[in-house]
Amino acid sequence: MEESVTPRRVLATPDAIGEDLATHIVDRVRATGERFLLGCPTGRTPRPIYDALARRGADLTNVVLVMMDEYLVDGRYAPPAAPWSCHAFVRRHITFKVASVWFPDPNDPAADDARIADVGGIDLFLLASGASGGHVAFNAPGSPRDSRTRIVPLSETTRRDNLQTSPSFGSLASVPRSGVTVGIETIAAAREAVMVVWGASKRLTLQRMRQSDRYDPSWPATVIHECAVREILCDATAAALIG
Repeated sequence: MEESVTPRRVLATPDAIGEDLATHIVDRVRATGERFLLGCPTGRTPRPIYDALARRGADLTNVVLVMMDEYLVDGRYAPPAAPWSCHAFVRRHITFKVASVWFPDPNDPAADDARIADVGGIDLFLLASGASGGHVAFNAPGSPRDSRTRIVPLSETTRRDNLQTSPSFGSLASVPRSGVTVGIETIAAAREAVMVVWGASKRLTLQRMRQSDRYDPSWPATVIHECAVREILCDATAAALIG
């Protein structure tokens, strides 16, 4: 198989990635000069980006953050006070000013794609990939290319990855078994996307993305190849031994 033609850049550290993307986000927002939709993940991967935006006191008051997912408990959002919930993540790590924050609605998931389309679509999607199954948001292996925002069961690989991300769960048994998530098509429709990959645990997902040139349902992170303007941004540790 030919190696992907999706551009890839290697920076020295996760902090360098954070500074690079913070600059890009601020520049894009300023150039737009109007409402800007920024698709955002939670978890370890994007923290250097959010930290860099906070350090520079970025005023993103025309930016709507479109969060990718949230855990569900008994069909409803996880308790917002739960330290592992995506709502709690936003309160801890999104400390710069934005216009608003959207989460996918478990009561009417289809309405979220319509809401995004009604305001012109997502301008930039920041993406992160699960280490062991290549999941993006809660899109597990096997997710259809045309999938949109929906409620999904969480695969065991996704739940194990998320336990590593949020030790506050305590045990795998405490990780919820379902969530609401944006879909593969929701992501692919963005005007621009950047897949962020750092750390030794992400070498496999970087390799799988580089071995593909289009969406492969067995590794959902390959959705990056479907985005109109796209880039894979990784650190030296993730890129080591891959070439």
